[in-house]
Amino acid sequence: MKLKFFFGILSVFSIHFAFAQSPKFILLDPARLSSKKASYKQGESAVVKQVQLVIKAADKLLDDKPASVMEKAFTPPSGSKHDYMSMAPYFWPDPNKADGLPYIRRDGEHNPEIKKITDDDFLNEMVSKCKFLSLAYYFTGDEKYANKASQLIKVWFIDSETRMNPNLNYAQAIRGVNDGRGIGIIESRCLCNLVDWMALLKGSRLFTFEGGVKAWYKDYLNWLLTSKNGIDEHNAKNNHGTHYDTQVISYALYLGDTALAKKTLEADKKRIALQIEPDGRQMLELERTNALGYSSMNLIGWSNIATLAGKINVDIWNYTTTDGRSLHKAFNWLAPYALGEKPWTEYKQISPFKKDDFYQLLVVASNKYGEVDYIKKSTSIKKNDKIQLTDLLYN
Repeated sequence: MKLKFFFGILSVFSIHFAFAQSPKFILLDPARLSSKKASYKQGESAVVKQVQLVIKAADKLLDDKPASVMEKAFTPPSGSKHDYMSMAPYFWPDPNKADGLPYIRRDGEHNPEIKKITDDDFLNEMVSKCKFLSLAYYFTGDEKYANKASQLIKVWFIDSETRMNPNLNYAQAIRGVNDGRGIGIIESRCLCNLVDWMALLKGSRLFTFEGGVKAWYKDYLNWLLTSKNGIDEHNAKNNHGTHYDTQVISYALYLGDTALAKKTLEADKKRIALQIEPDGRQMLELERTNALGYSSMNLIGWSNIATLAGKINVDIWNYTTTDGRSLHKAFNWLAPYALGEKPWTEYKQISPFKKDDFYQLLVVASNKYGEVDYIKKSTSIKKNDKIQLTDLLYN
């Protein structure tokens, strides 16, 4: 009897421990990912194929040297390479000036000179690598993946010799004009996803320094809320304001500040009224030279905001203004153009539109609005590795 009681207690403790160790996501759906993990363990062919793609990608990263902001060839005006730095992508030397200064804007045309500063690329690469490594660890339990992801995160946020200072004072600078702009804050939006990739590492004995990472996020959130660049980006009316709010809400939820998240979400209802027309058009994005791409990019931001809102029982997916403006309308207006069902002739798109970037929106909107036809219509989108990963995480 005593032995039976002991095993009963042990079973309850094990269940409690497993629950305590389960990932706490802010953007991903824990039930969906848990179901995919169960399907993988059961050998379901489609899921096994998707996970094998993740593992293959993760295996290629195991010998990668962690990158940091210290590797750039330039030093920010602060005198410290620990400060993030980048150049505005759409600004070019003025051909009418001997020194090319001040730089002038050519919307949608990337100046290759921006690649001379590596912080933006290295930040996005770090987060992307953590995605594959953390997912590989989650599905296999192999600590080698958690070990490498932990190394990358520790170098970027923790180690005194390599860590990035929690600010973007010098992001998207324009030569001859300024040392940095609020607009540059959009370059850190990938840090929202990193919160989920770190959540996948919670069960690892090697990911032991999350407290330090949270301290970094807390300092960065404070900078977003109080700095001139942060306030400027908060006031941005277009996709920059959307992605700024996504970051504020994400970091607030990660840090447990539900009040700040709710306050930002309430203000976002005014953004819907500002950004989306009653017929669903996003006029601030349609004035760009890559209007289709920017309309899609802004809806990706809104999709994230609506997902975050759902975590604290705020409904943004179905919110509608008194004159009929809503995310649903915006998605319905854009989808036929993104899928190629309607010709994109009224507005500009000077760069190729990446349909696989839109696929995630198709999946998420189909789940939220019950419009399964959008998934059926997505057959025009090539089922590449990126699509397979989207199906693993969201479908």
